[in-house]
Amino acid sequence: MTPTPDTAALLAIYNQINQYGRANGMELLVQHPGDVRYTMTIRDEHLSSPGTCHGGVLAGLMDATLGAAALSLAFTTEELVSTVEFKINYLHPVHLHDQLVAHGLVEHHGKTLVVSSAFITCPARDNLVVARGMGTFNRYPASKRDFHTLLSSEAVR
Repeated sequence: MTPTPDTAALLAIYNQINQYGRANGMELLVQHPGDVRYTMTIRDEHLSSPGTCHGGVLAGLMDATLGAAALSLAFTTEELVSTVEFKINYLHPVHLHDQLVAHGLVEHHGKTLVVSSAFITCPARDNLVVARGMGTFNRYPASKRDFHTLLSSEAVR
């Protein structure tokens, strides 16, 4: 029987190499494969007008959350994912210093595609949902990228 990869170790490695998340102050928590939370606080460099967050920041958080949900599930079968498409609905403005919590969940996983949904809330505003999104991701073997050496390492088994 082939041992399954240690998804917690793989996600720790992912967090180490995820420059985008680190640069934007994003922190990932995996509830279990296919169910994730991302948090971040809106900083000055995220603003597009006085006190208001740029929509691209929310889009980046949404893509990261949708993708992390898909990736956390793909890790269980030694696969990676790439974004095929995603959509976002902006429901309320986000302001400087708002702490955001994004929750992503895999809705479907087939042989080649994974579909996940997510929503972003602002806990300080009674968990107001500020954005919703859905994304489709392509599954592919980790051996197609340098990441495969991490997946096959005894350190992550």
